Amino acid sequence: MKNMGKMMKQAQQLQNKMEKLQEEMADKTIEASAGGGMVKAVANGRQQIVSISIEKEVVDPEDVEMLQDLIVAAVNDALSQSQQMVSEEMNKLTGGMNIPGLT
Repeated sequence: MKNMGKMMKQAQQLQNKMEKLQEEMADKTIEASAGGGMVKAVANGRQQIVSISIEKEVVDPEDVEMLQDLIVAAVNDALSQSQQMVSEEMNKLTGGMNIPGLT
């Protein structure tokens, strides 16, 4: 029974650390760009896009599809990098243990 109590306490400590990490990740951001930096997207550790910037030179009413493609590329890259950042931080916290539902 002592081992069970110890495991429960460790699980609670890990949960508290994970909650703190999630709060910290909300403040961390990743910037990605497309089109040689003409379109930039910034994502936070919660995989939310917090800003998009578009250089006016890339805005061409005759080629809206290119702009759309650049935005999608920048956003997808930012979200991918954000997920990678969170995954790396979680691995540090869990010591590389694969805990379902955490990453």
